[in-house]
Order: sequence, then structure tokens, then C-alpha cells
Amino acid sequence: MPRMTTEIQARPLFSARLTPYRSMGAKGYRVVMAIILILAAAPMMFFVARGAWPIVGFVGLDVVLVWWALRSAFRGGKRHEEVTLWPDELEVRLVDAKGQITLTRFNPLFVKLVVDRDINERTTGIHLRTHDEDVKIGEFLAPEEKSSFAKAFGTALRRARH
Repeated sequence: MPRMTTEIQARPLFSARLTPYRSMGAKGYRVVMAIILILAAAPMMFFVARGAWPIVGFVGLDVVLVWWALRSAFRGGKRHEEVTLWPDELEVRLVDAKGQITLTRFNPLFVKLVVDRDINERTTGIHLRTHDEDVKIGEFLAPEEKSSFAKAFGTALRRARH
């Protein structure tokens, strides 16, 4: 007798993955570091040829500091947030730059979407608030992106309540 299986895949009412803006990818990072190394090599060779070899250490320190700063910024870009709204549950998954996950679940009936605005009516912050919890989402987004997300998510949250 053949084995029968039924797999039901529920689709969320709303799902979004929020990521910080990345102006430079991995290839750009490598190109920038190669250019910096090439540009730093010329003064290093000049000073070594003149007998001022201690200067090489300072130029090398500059290259290491630029490498460290770019690497830190590149690693920070791995941060993201996933917001998934189901008919009976809201999940907010925050993933930091090191890959550590913080998962928060809410009942969509009892969560309040709070949108902070400045004096010019630009969106400055988005919170999900209950009586005992307050979670900020999309802190790294630009004001226009925050506004767009809040509008779309607010519409989906209202739909989940009805």
C-alpha cells in the first residue's frame, strides 16, 4: 500500500527581512584594500631607500587601522531583522553582527505598533509594545524606509486583528 503524506504550508500574513544599507560589497572591500596597499607601498619604499625605516611602521599602522575600520563596518552589515506575522503570532527575529539570534514572539491582538516622528514628521523609530515589553525594530533603516515599513506592517497588523 503506498504511503500518503499531506504537507500543508501556511503562508504568513506579512513577512519582511530588514537589512542595513550596504554601499560596498565583498569585491569592493577587496578592491579598496588593494588600492590602499598599493598607495601605501610607494611611500614605504621611498622612506626605506632614504634610511628612514621607522616610518614604515607608521604607514603600516595606518593601513592596519583602515583595514580594521572597513572590516568592522563590513561585519556590521551582517546584522538583520526578520518580522513575520501569522494569524495568531508575531515573530521578531533580531540577528546581530556576530550571528546571535534574539527571537521575540507576540500575540498580534495585544501588540501595539508605535511610530516615533520628529518635528518634521519624519519617522525616527518603530517599536512593538505590549504591557511588559518594548522591542525596537529597523533602527538602521533610513527615515523613508522606516515610514514605508511601518505603513505596510501596520496595515498587515490591522488585517490580522480582524
